[in-house]
Amino acid sequence: MWLRRTAVCAMVVPLAFLVFRDAPVRLVEPEQAAAKPATPPAAPRPAIVSRAEWHADETMVKEDAVYTGAVKAVFVHHTGHTNGYDCADAPRMLRAMEEMHVRGEGWDDIGYNFVVDRCGTIYEGRAGGVGRSVRGAHATGFNAHSVGIAALGTFDPGVPVPKALIEGIAKVGAWKLDPAVDPTGIVRMVSTNDDSLYRRGEVVYLHAVAGHRDTFQTYCPGEALYAQLPAIRAEMARLRALKR
Repeated sequence: MWLRRTAVCAMVVPLAFLVFRDAPVRLVEPEQAAAKPATPPAAPRPAIVSRAEWHADETMVKEDAVYTGAVKAVFVHHTGHTNGYDCADAPRMLRAMEEMHVRGEGWDDIGYNFVVDRCGTIYEGRAGGVGRSVRGAHATGFNAHSVGIAALGTFDPGVPVPKALIEGIAKVGAWKLDPAVDPTGIVRMVSTNDDSLYRRGEVVYLHAVAGHRDTFQTYCPGEALYAQLPAIRAEMARLRALKR
């Protein structure tokens, strides 16, 4: 049975960027990860706009990437931006978000592993290599063995969620999620931080594709996008079935 505590948000957090550093967890070092034979992904790698292509400021990155092994869960977020942007402006918006995360919030890099705009374009977020399991700063207590995918925009009740956006999230999620994990299923995870909805060390059963609010007291990813999670899970499963 899927167990989850209902998060009642006392206030809406601006831009939904309420994330904290996790408590220490046992990690797979880069050398160890490289030494193990790679498991082929369950879906093709989608086109991804690299950090170099959107002109990320690498001088702002404070620490080297940390790698955590196989991705057991996908957490979907929204960034809190207005929705009427021109998709050509997404790189500029990402640069501003990088500066806010690092210089404004004091983090070591942009928090999300990937960002998807309303046109379905997928952008590399946090540095460290899109093909590796980079530990993000997107889901307090559950950053290890997960991938954070943020939708560029705000998805309040009644806001239309573009089909291209749903498909973009599904494409990168299907590729990154461990092939042994069913995107429509439930996964067992352990909280590493008391600041999440769960005590540190508590075993939690979550949807393999979950919303940020499932593990933290936040409105993110917004009612409209949260309601689309079943569609994202189904699309991920469909993409994986095509490769068989």
